[in-house]
Order: sequence, then C-alpha cells, then structure tokens
Amino acid sequence: MAQPEKQLPAFVLNASEYEELLQRFVRYAKVHTSSREDSETFPSTPWQWDLLRLLKQELLDMKLSEVELDEKYGYLYATLPATVEGAPTIGLIAHVDTYPSTPGENVKPQVLRNYDGKEIVLPGDPRQVITVDDTPQLKEWIGHTVITADGTTLLGADDKAGVAEIMTCVDWLIRHPEVPHGKIRVAFTPDEEIGIGSKYFDVPKFGAVCAYTVDGSLLGEIEVETFSGDSATVTVTGYDIHPGLAKGKMKNAVRAAADFIGRLPSERLPEATEKREPYLHPLAISGETGKVVVKFILRAFSEPELKAMGDYVRKAAEAAQRDWPGVTFEVDIKESYRNMKVVLDKHPRVVNLAKDAVRLAGIEAVEGYIRGGTDGSALSFKGLPTPNIFTGAVNYHGFKECVSLEWMAKSCETLLHLAHLWGKERA
Repeated sequence: MAQPEKQLPAFVLNASEYEELLQRFVRYAKVHTSSREDSETFPSTPWQWDLLRLLKQELLDMKLSEVELDEKYGYLYATLPATVEGAPTIGLIAHVDTYPSTPGENVKPQVLRNYDGKEIVLPGDPRQVITVDDTPQLKEWIGHTVITADGTTLLGADDKAGVAEIMTCVDWLIRHPEVPHGKIRVAFTPDEEIGIGSKYFDVPKFGAVCAYTVDGSLLGEIEVETFSGDSATVTVTGYDIHPGLAKGKMKNAVRAAADFIGRLPSERLPEATEKREPYLHPLAISGETGKVVVKFILRAFSEPELKAMGDYVRKAAEAAQRDWPGVTFEVDIKESYRNMKVVLDKHPRVVNLAKDAVRLAGIEAVEGYIRGGTDGSALSFKGLPTPNIFTGAVNYHGFKECVSLEWMAKSCETLLHLAHLWGKERA
C-alpha cells in the first residue's frame, strides 16, 4: 500500500528568511565584480574571484557536498544531495559578474522599507531619479522593501539577485529535509555579461538533466527564447602623416569611420527597436587617424533577420569604401550565440514544470523572451536545456537598477516548488 506523502511545510519564506535574503543580496552587491570585454584572461577580471570565494565559503558553511571552485576558469560548483531516490538531477545557475560599461565598484545599496510609491531620488547623484514613467513596476511595489544603488553605480541585481535567491533556496531546503527533491547541482559562473560565461562550463561534470538560470527580470516570467547574437568588427585603415604635410596625402580613418557609422539605418539601432525587432548596435570605437576599429553586436530572433543585420554593416562599409578612396574597410562577423528556443522546444517538460512552479508560488506564469542572451543559450546547445527564471529586478545595467525584496522572495518560492516538482519525477 502506497505511503501517504509526509506533511510538507508551506513553500513560503517567513519574516526572518526575508531578512536573510535581503542581507545576502546586499552583501553580494557590495562586492565589485564587473567583467571586462577587452581582457585576455578568464575570468576577465580578478575581482570576480572575491565573490566566488565568498560564495564557496558560504556553501561550505551550509555543508553542501562537492563544493569546488575551478581555480583555472572560475566556475563554482556544489551539490545539495537528494532527499528522495530516483528523481532527476537538476541545476540552478547564476552569474557573479556585472555589466562592465556602468560603474560597478563601491556599490552602496539603498534599502527602502515599506516603499511609499513616490519617485526615488538616488542620494549619490540626485539627477538620477527613478520614476513611474521609466519604471512602471513602482506602482506594484507600494509597501514592498525596494533596493536601489545610490546613483553613482549600478546595483548589480543582474545577477546577484539570482545568486542570493539560489543561496536562499538551498539554505531553506537544507533546513527542511522532509521536502522530497532530487539532487540539485548549483553553479555560479563568471563573465556572462561579456557573452562567454559558459565557455568552459563542464556540462558532463555538472551532471544535470536540465538547469535553470535565475537571471530574468519581471515577476512570473519564464524565458524560453533569446536573441541569436553575432559580433562584428569593422577595421577602417587610412594613412597618417604630419598634418602640416597632409594635403593630398592624408587618409583620415577617424572621419571615414564617422561617415560609415552615419550610413547605418537608424531604424535598426537599439534605441529605435523593441519587442521582437532585431537590431545592430555600434557599441565601441577606438583608434586614430591611421586606423579605427568599430565594434558591433548584432541581434535577432531568427537567422534570416540576423543575417540582414550583418548585411547592413557590410553594405554601409562598401558604400563608405567607394566614397573614401585610399581608405579600406574590413568587416569581420563572428557567431556569439543562438536562440535557445530551438533546444527548449524539444524539452517541454523542463519549461512546463517551471511554469507550474510559478503558479504554485501564487503568481501568473508568463512565457517570455529575452532581447539579449543568457548562459542558458550556450548551455542549451551544449546539451543542458536551460530556461531562465525571473529575479524580480528591473532596469538592468543602469544607474536606476532596482529590485523588490517581495519579488525576490517569490523567485525563491518558485525555486522551492520547482525542486519539489522535480522530486516527484523519475529519471
């Protein structure tokens, strides 16, 4: 005769666990972890190790097993052992680095308890004001605990909110061994923000049937689709000579590059696109009279649209080449990542259980898409299907980044339900 399931606790954080979640996040946010795109090391910055080593010690203190920090590449792995036999192993993943183009050092988190719904003036730079116009979620956060930076840096909720939520989930499950769940593998990765976070991730060693990155944004979203991404580098080579001797000889690569950029279709730039529209983004330029390098990212949900973004760059370069005799334009386009929906469509159970977990947490499940990428994109194509789960944070990458503690708690509760749901499955 089948044994009845043990009485389970409510999968809800209590007041002290809310406070633990808050303090975890604030602690992690204060650690400088910006990545750097022009680095030749991996991780790309040495300070990412600071948070990785802090997390390693906390995992050891929780008495997780198989806690291992890859001292070569900066991947931190750990295992929460199963409480039920036969259930599949799943993974929870977040990244420790923060976006490099907004200051990320000396982050000063501001904690607004019982938020009153008014605009938030950030004290480090009063010109930075979070308003309902730019952050409509504020209307839903009245009475919540809201965390921001001080206006001089980003907050780092992308993805330290996800890190804190995973750590809180694991800690909760340790304190509730009566909850049936399979083995849960945890991983914290570097360099996601510069698109190489999964480059050396050891999927066979990780040993999970699927994983979930906790790196999304809005309450209830389960993201199953990303942009496909390419990078493009355009090298503009001119001829430099002393300006006093330049007549008829100098070929100014700076002016030629500016003309080239001006030929790009304005309707295809990020600031002119939304939803499922593709874009091309000239994100960096460097050089001098003799040589200039312009770097792009190209993004689209479909392969034909992505190719079209590259064609725009090539056509603009060809047109500029014709009008700038003696100046050469070299275009190099490389693949970055591809839309993970191609893989996730083959694993509907992985996505559906995540949606069920959201609903069990008492919120509406929304299947979304990302106008960008996650570690889950590359991991899915490496054989580890990996949808993305919301963190509760908004305004990623900017000075106005902010997060609701209540939404973070709902992310934690979603992870708890997800662990339990997978505990009922059989490998």
